[in-house]
Amino acid sequence: MSVISSIKAIQVIDSRGTPTVSCKIVLENGVCATSMVPSGSSTGSREALELRDRDAAYMGKGVKKAIANIHEIIAPTLIGMDVTNQQEIDEKMIVLDGTSSKSKLGANAILGVSLAVLQAGANTLEVPLYKYINQVFNDINGEKPEMQMPTPMLNIINGGKHADNNIDIQEFMIMPVGANNFSQAMQWATEIYSDLRKLLQVKCLSTSVGDEGGFAPNIQSNQQAIELIIQAIRKNNLTEGTDVGIALDCAATEFYNNGIYDLQGESTKLNSKEFANYLVELTKKYPILSIEDGMDESDFDGWKNLTNALGDRCQLVGDDLFVTNVSELQRGIDESLANSILIKFNQIGTITETMKTVHLGNQNGFKSIISHRSGETEDSTIADLCVGLGTGQIKTGAPCRSDRVAKYNRLLWIEAEQSDLTFAKNVIG
Repeated sequence: MSVISSIKAIQVIDSRGTPTVSCKIVLENGVCATSMVPSGSSTGSREALELRDRDAAYMGKGVKKAIANIHEIIAPTLIGMDVTNQQEIDEKMIVLDGTSSKSKLGANAILGVSLAVLQAGANTLEVPLYKYINQVFNDINGEKPEMQMPTPMLNIINGGKHADNNIDIQEFMIMPVGANNFSQAMQWATEIYSDLRKLLQVKCLSTSVGDEGGFAPNIQSNQQAIELIIQAIRKNNLTEGTDVGIALDCAATEFYNNGIYDLQGESTKLNSKEFANYLVELTKKYPILSIEDGMDESDFDGWKNLTNALGDRCQLVGDDLFVTNVSELQRGIDESLANSILIKFNQIGTITETMKTVHLGNQNGFKSIISHRSGETEDSTIADLCVGLGTGQIKTGAPCRSDRVAKYNRLLWIEAEQSDLTFAKNVIG
């Protein structure tokens, strides 16, 4: 039987050397599954709470309290349940916690269990995780998405909180939208990444990398970062905009204060309208297909201005704005804020809630981009998630560092094993 017989959690280490939760579920039939929970550094204020110990060990960032909550509160409730009842299990944990932010048990504790349940369900039915995810989504939402291989969004220059440099925009990404398949997209990306390294070396700029594997040089402006990437694209006989597009994650909340967007790297301070215009001008000059968190998470007038200006020709992605939360996304839909949503399951805490948010986006024409966090592990669940949900885009860092590459490698295996999956290319429309 696919009944849960034990749940055990331990403290493991993420890609930033910070503790995180790993959870193992064993079923009565002997099947087991293990999960690891990611963690963000540039976080939205409305995200579910990641429970930390705040004691002397690991500079207060230990997760033994979250682990104790799994062993003492969650496990006794879930043992004996059928692991294939994902929604019922997730909802029991939500009730156990009883807070809107999951601050009692910790979103990291709840998510660790939710992810392990998902994997154990796939294992006990002996189906690939992405196919199981597709079915679970249908069970929860009454919608069966068309599975497809995603266009990768690869962060190849890091700034903001993800790097110790002077670049204000947090991520400069490439999107190989002109590739014929996922394998070719990854080939192009790795070749562009390699040539970008050479360009930086020639200019005597740092080739050290940030949290997500992108290079982290000190350069003159955000525009220079884009121009360096375009040079690397052209060195591979590819055309920017047609073969490879540019995507930005501004993480604008990180440099917004008292109504002002303070671009310290460019010694420029802009009000909300001026910063929206700044982004509009970037899209006129460069082939920018997607802008994430272009405005502060609470600058709703700014989001309206940006959406009115660019929403019909550029993917405008809410991350801190929506935090994978149905209520926050509904507000964006009602008020015409952005046109896409970033999906990070640790922002909300369960697979069920994550899927409900994607479903709401689907119903209202919002694209969903499955995303990693800056603090990652070798857990590759998000690769299967983006295929199973058919979202068409995944954001999981540079083609560098095993915590990032694990997701791309998993996708390469899925493509090899499921050759009939189409490669998603369209970003807008």
